Amino acid sequence: MSLNRYESQVRGPLVVGDKDYHQITEDICRPVEARPSKLWWVGFIISLGLLLFGVVSIYMDVTYGIGQWNLNKTIGWGWDITNFVWWVGIGHAGTLISAILLLFRQGWRTGVNRAAEAMTIFAVMCAGQFPIWHMGRVWNAFFVAPYPNTRGPLWVNFNSPLLWDVFAISTYFTVSLLFWYSGLLPDLATLRDRAKLKWRKLFYGVASFGWTGSTKHWQRHEALSLVLAGLATPLVLSVHTIVSFDFATSVIPGWHTTIFPPYFVAGAVFSGFAMVQTLLLVTRKVLNLEEYITIEHIDVMNKIIVLTGSIVGIAYLTELFIAWYSHVEYEWFAFKENRVNLTSPYGWAYYLMMGCNVLSPQIFWFRKMRRNLLVTFFMSILVNIGMWFERFVIIVTSIYRDYLPSSWSTYYSPSIWEIGFYMGTFGLFFTCYFLFSKFFPVIAMAEIKHILKRSGDNFKEGMTKDENETLEEFEHENAHH
Repeated sequence: MSLNRYESQVRGPLVVGDKDYHQITEDICRPVEARPSKLWWVGFIISLGLLLFGVVSIYMDVTYGIGQWNLNKTIGWGWDITNFVWWVGIGHAGTLISAILLLFRQGWRTGVNRAAEAMTIFAVMCAGQFPIWHMGRVWNAFFVAPYPNTRGPLWVNFNSPLLWDVFAISTYFTVSLLFWYSGLLPDLATLRDRAKLKWRKLFYGVASFGWTGSTKHWQRHEALSLVLAGLATPLVLSVHTIVSFDFATSVIPGWHTTIFPPYFVAGAVFSGFAMVQTLLLVTRKVLNLEEYITIEHIDVMNKIIVLTGSIVGIAYLTELFIAWYSHVEYEWFAFKENRVNLTSPYGWAYYLMMGCNVLSPQIFWFRKMRRNLLVTFFMSILVNIGMWFERFVIIVTSIYRDYLPSSWSTYYSPSIWEIGFYMGTFGLFFTCYFLFSKFFPVIAMAEIKHILKRSGDNFKEGMTKDENETLEEFEHENAHH
């Protein structure tokens, strides 16, 4: 019987094709070492254009003030906070794949964890822009840092969830960055050793921190990965919980609800996995990595999408039921008139959210749909449209009609500079992702090699014989041991 770690034939291979260690190195290094393709340049230039649009929008915001946005006395939070919560949610799948699935020893994470971790870092960078520039007087942003100062009684409010956001998101970003970069070290050393150009050897030599692949280096690498996974696991739950406290700790009808923390966390994982699917389906095609990001990976991630989508659906129905059951007329008005009523100004947004987030993912109960690349790509975009509208519905429909009809807002729609700011964060995200895919391996070579002999296509074929052996054949084959 094979001495490799056994894996059932029911599980599909995670590395397709007749691969050995050398072939894996060649396949994953090729996109980094080759010249950028025309497709890469087109995508990169479009991303830079969007980023420039965002910079101009921020310039208008800082120069002329928040009045450039269509916020008013009733709707003080609009597109900006909607986009902040949306981007924070996008980043959650990377940490879940990296940390929780590492602790649970899930082999399928190895093909997708590097890109998902990078996505987390870039998404949190985008999210952080919104609270900073929403301050208006951004040069006073350092006021949120709790450090000894000479401002007398002017001190940060530790009771404010907005301050908790600062701590949670900065911690989340730091741990995610360390996790992503420490995982890169072995692969950067491989690129350093293969480099032919002097600048590449210098760049990857500095970036790899003198990695030699010695036993001691691997031992410390494994220990650090486990420690960071242990630190990051609570962050998966705590970061979006704290973001939900921005709303749940208020007394605004539609916000003041205890279901928000688990509801926000499930929604964040839901939207995060959808964005991972969007990126990886394109990446695997453009960089010819179909043998490493396989149908099995896509199938498993779609199972998580249908699970978290169902949890989000239950949360929607629960908060609707509790609003009715509580007999608090203001709470019930926020749901019945502002959301569920299709003829209300934003009724259409509520039903679009329900359709995208609750109904559409149910298609993934069918195995054929989970393994269909076109359906998966379309659904991944649809889910993130729905999750954006979820945040929009929570924020805007809860505040655009106040207790006094005289203060009810007219129909809120974003200004060109609000749209430009949002588009600019897409530019920042994709510019970073294009640069990452060009200068760093999108797939973790070292981790793929680790699972090759139990999940590789050619090695699993050898296991088929072992699985079909009778007890007598097994005893006879191993009698000499």
